[in-house]
Amino acid sequence: MIKIVVDAMGGDNSPAVNVQGVAGALNKLKDIHIVLVGDEAQLNPLLERESYDSSRLTVVNATEVISCNEKPTEAIRAKKDSSMVKALDMLRTDNEARALVSIGSTGALLAGTVMRVGRIKGVKRPAFCPILPTVADGIVAICDSGANVDCDPQWLQQFAVMGSLYLTKAFGVQNPRVALLNVGVEEEKGDELRKATFPLLQNTPNINFVGNMESRDLLSGKFDLVVCDGFSGNVLLKSTEGACLELMRMLKHTLMSSFQSKIGALLIKKKLYEVKDKMDYNKYGGAVLLGAAKTVVKGHGSSNGEAVLHCIEQAYVMETNGLVEAIAQEIQR
Repeated sequence: MIKIVVDAMGGDNSPAVNVQGVAGALNKLKDIHIVLVGDEAQLNPLLERESYDSSRLTVVNATEVISCNEKPTEAIRAKKDSSMVKALDMLRTDNEARALVSIGSTGALLAGTVMRVGRIKGVKRPAFCPILPTVADGIVAICDSGANVDCDPQWLQQFAVMGSLYLTKAFGVQNPRVALLNVGVEEEKGDELRKATFPLLQNTPNINFVGNMESRDLLSGKFDLVVCDGFSGNVLLKSTEGACLELMRMLKHTLMSSFQSKIGALLIKKKLYEVKDKMDYNKYGGAVLLGAAKTVVKGHGSSNGEAVLHCIEQAYVMETNGLVEAIAQEIQR
């Protein structure tokens, strides 16, 4: 039985979506036990509406919530009875607790994980690694997407190692193609960080480094993992998500602009919804915090119940396949 802790109070639509996701996970995965941490007064009425195996659910009361507007480190230290802090403490102290899922404050989750759970021995810095769909019907991961604004080459080297293991263990991607985010594909391109990192990745055993990647090729399907500092990765992630959303809005506006285009839209309606569904982040779970001593998955703040379910599935698959142990072995080797 794999025990997974869920922070019930973080996120835009909490705790309702967390309860929905937890109930769905309990129904889908028969060998998990979930600890739901949050305000019992809010959680219990929501749980009564769901159908699930209650013998595999434990509710832990927490009276405080850490918001995204609070300073992460201060909030972790001050709000001892918050759902996130209690969830992190349980992950640290309970040997049976294997993973944590939260859709709350990204900064607080990062700070709390480092302060309370710790890193795998030898890992310089933990890094967020979200997943996006590609036009080739595959996926691409970005590591780091915001945990470390400033990095050195050795950190990026570890991001490549951890990200490659993550794709293999969690998604079955064999020999993932690793690229370095840069302003050009030529080896000599980029700033000092990129120039120093390129030969380091070339000479790193057990990763399939294929060279530099320009941001326009992120969704091309030519790469499985993109390695970058957290600042560049966060800009890459959000600009790509934003461009896709605006493109869909532009397409909808154009198709609804005339009678003829509305007829055309009706004919391709099914295909349009397939594209929209493919780009929906709720289908892909959350960003894993690679390098943490235990599995931590950060879902999107506006996640729905389906997204929370997929985050729990992510944590389950990683624990089933021993990702943390594999990273520890590779980093120490």
